[in-house]
Amino acid sequence: MRLLIARCQVDYAGRLSAHLPMATRLVLVKADGSVSVHADDRAYKPLNWMSPPCRLEEGTADDGRAEWVVSAGRSEDTLRILIDEVLHDSSHELGVDPGLVKDGVEAHLQELLAADPCRILDGLVLVRREHPTDIGPVDLLCRDADGAAVAIEIKRRGEIDGVEQLARYLERMERDPQLRGVRGIFCAQIVKPQARVLAESRGIAWVEVDYDELRGVERAQTRLF
Repeated sequence: MRLLIARCQVDYAGRLSAHLPMATRLVLVKADGSVSVHADDRAYKPLNWMSPPCRLEEGTADDGRAEWVVSAGRSEDTLRILIDEVLHDSSHELGVDPGLVKDGVEAHLQELLAADPCRILDGLVLVRREHPTDIGPVDLLCRDADGAAVAIEIKRRGEIDGVEQLARYLERMERDPQLRGVRGIFCAQIVKPQARVLAESRGIAWVEVDYDELRGVERAQTRLF
């Protein structure tokens, strides 16, 4: 990854046009070829960017200042970065990223429910954990009492994005003749109201589970003696 901190002007031309006047910004050039321009706010969203495939050419503008021209691979869109002053320029090899690792609670939830999927729905039998699809693995693949496939996605907090994730898995799994007719269950400690509505609209069941109960931890109770 290359990190450039510079006073720069940025102009995007293509289906849409955008202009960022001269200011100090961070420019990231990633190994996949993508280029993004960031301000010193917002957690992740860049001010402007060019997604791969694209090509970066470093040159000189008519006034002698450095200029980067990023061209899109599949269109005529361009991102031009006119550099007035470079404050920092460095490159770093990050290596292969292992991907997102679930937090301890979520991973343990999956382990506990895989050991006893009937805690989700009576009659479920585990086929495998982390069943692969071409867009990522679904947490649990089970069969119900009738032998039909059931895909289960497990979250600590059940929100809309988790439902969307499971819906995408189900769409890919439905293409497999051995899984055709697969249904989905969205499972979490707490399923937010919006996620419930979305799940039901997509034909996906939702289930809330008690983490402490699954672990066999007794809840404290008020006692007279």
